[in-house]
Amino acid sequence: MGLTISEIRDNTLRARHLMQRSRQQHFAVGAFNIDNQETLIGIARAAQKLNAPVLVEVSDGEVKALGLDNLRDLVDNYKREYGIEMYINLDHSPTVEDCKKAIDAGYEFIHIDISQANHDATEEEIIAKTKEVVEYAKFTGALVESEPHYFGGSSNVHTEGIDYEEIKKTFSTPESAKAFVEATGIDTFAAAVGNLHGKYPVPKEIDLELLQRIRDAIPCQISLHGGSGTPAHFFEDAAKIGVSKVNINSDMRYAFRTTIEEELKQHPDEFAVVKLMDKVKDAIQAVVEDKIAGFGSAGKAVV
Repeated sequence: MGLTISEIRDNTLRARHLMQRSRQQHFAVGAFNIDNQETLIGIARAAQKLNAPVLVEVSDGEVKALGLDNLRDLVDNYKREYGIEMYINLDHSPTVEDCKKAIDAGYEFIHIDISQANHDATEEEIIAKTKEVVEYAKFTGALVESEPHYFGGSSNVHTEGIDYEEIKKTFSTPESAKAFVEATGIDTFAAAVGNLHGKYPVPKEIDLELLQRIRDAIPCQISLHGGSGTPAHFFEDAAKIGVSKVNINSDMRYAFRTTIEEELKQHPDEFAVVKLMDKVKDAIQAVVEDKIAGFGSAGKAVV
């Protein structure tokens, strides 16, 4: 069932209050990708157990697989069932049109990422299309996130190491962040400071000194994409600096894949796969609980 405009605006106002609380109380909110119901249940259980606010997020491929409105309904259903503070974020959306559809559907958080579809997009093009989404979002109050260039990596499990000398070429700077925020009017800036999409065989390293300088340069919220495979102490320090949102995907995908593989191996004659999902949901929940602890968001929900 669709939400009324009044319900949507109430939700987005609560979402804005959450972001304000995160800054004031120095915690970050976990934004967890889903591409199936079992993952959503694991997230909801973790949020309920730890009384933590959470964002459920979906990328373009996940929207195509599950449906924009279906996802809105699923999140609302589990939010009510578990009595939790939970919102939905459109993650790395490549077009203005898709962002507008999600805003109309009542998504509280919108990430417009023009460079996702076109790595060679100019900053002028990115700014113009981001501004269009910002203006459109004013009708519902949805929070808009963006960045001025392509963000590296992919949400998968990688076998290669991390070439930080190459990655540093794509780092945000305080000057470029400030200029982009002022030009677009976004609510959240997606910073690149050593965070990288995907799970790698070596731990990721966040440049906290650079993150602090970016925090000092811009007034809006800051998000960190590519949070998987990052030691918890970086999250703790990032939250103290003033990061409000951290995206997690690959760590959950790894837990899902490895757990279901083990369950299938142990139950070769079971073809009702739904009967094998309890441990999968437990594995997802454990990952989310671990992230919530690192983000400092346990006990921060307002229902």
